[in-house]
Amino acid sequence: MIIKKQEDVTQAVLAEAARAPDPRFREILSAGVRHLHAFAREVRLTEAEFHQLCGVIARLGQATTPSHNEVVLAAGSLGVSALVCLLNNGNNGQTETTANLMGPFWRMGSPPTPNGGSIVRSPTPGDPVFVNAWVRDQEGRPVAGAEVDVWHSSTEGFYENQDPAQADMNLRGKFTTDEDGHIAFRTIKPAGYPIPVDGPVGDLLRAQGRHNMRPAHIHFMIYKPGFKTQFSQVYSSDDPYLETDVQFGVTEALVGQYVLHDAAIEPAPDPELRGRWYSLDHHFVIEPGEAKLPKPPITAKADGERPVLTVLERRP
Repeated sequence: MIIKKQEDVTQAVLAEAARAPDPRFREILSAGVRHLHAFAREVRLTEAEFHQLCGVIARLGQATTPSHNEVVLAAGSLGVSALVCLLNNGNNGQTETTANLMGPFWRMGSPPTPNGGSIVRSPTPGDPVFVNAWVRDQEGRPVAGAEVDVWHSSTEGFYENQDPAQADMNLRGKFTTDEDGHIAFRTIKPAGYPIPVDGPVGDLLRAQGRHNMRPAHIHFMIYKPGFKTQFSQVYSSDDPYLETDVQFGVTEALVGQYVLHDAAIEPAPDPELRGRWYSLDHHFVIEPGEAKLPKPPITAKADGERPVLTVLERRP
């Protein structure tokens, strides 16, 4: 089509998109073109702004490495990750769900760990916490034999893949649910942490006057044939960033209740433990579906110097 006016551009692109033989690809591409062109018209995108936007997209890829995924980080910071999750779980967005963001720090190959074992694999500061989790189906029946990947950051704000000082796979482990759908493990109570802001995501947050903090959480990934693989994050109810999570991930179903104990009054599961300790109990509901694993957003552990964490203040 020879273009006569600006409206013709959209029609020309849609006509070519309609040639795609795959119907789902054709649907997604056509909708994307319509919305993208409508966006440019609505904001009257200038040529300078268009080139600036292209530069941001290029930088997202350039900032992505085997140990860091800037694209996933950006999707979370715009709420897209949370929206896609909620649209595809809880009966396609109709009911509450314990599904949540995968996040940019899941790695394949977490060490198999027996129930009750520890995932602290190198000296890591923090209060001990003993976690019990149960996996059930939508009818409330326990799901036995499910593989549950667990991972979280240190109290200093680093996942082990970011931090050369931590042992490989520190604060990561893989468990198998017993006949009651139960797993148990020991770790340290996580803390909230800032997401990296040395790339395009940092520029985005600064332009909005937002902070870059995530509330404390533990990740769970539940895999069992016959069920849809579920990623979850259990958040700490005492965290000050629950309401303003930079990744928009906190849902009511995943706010976990950490209970503080004193070993002098109530012995810990480890009888040698002295002082304060926490317990955390949580239940997950998984849905029927295809059990498959996504491509890991990272594939390696960082080397060199430990990165410097930057905390942005939230503008009132």
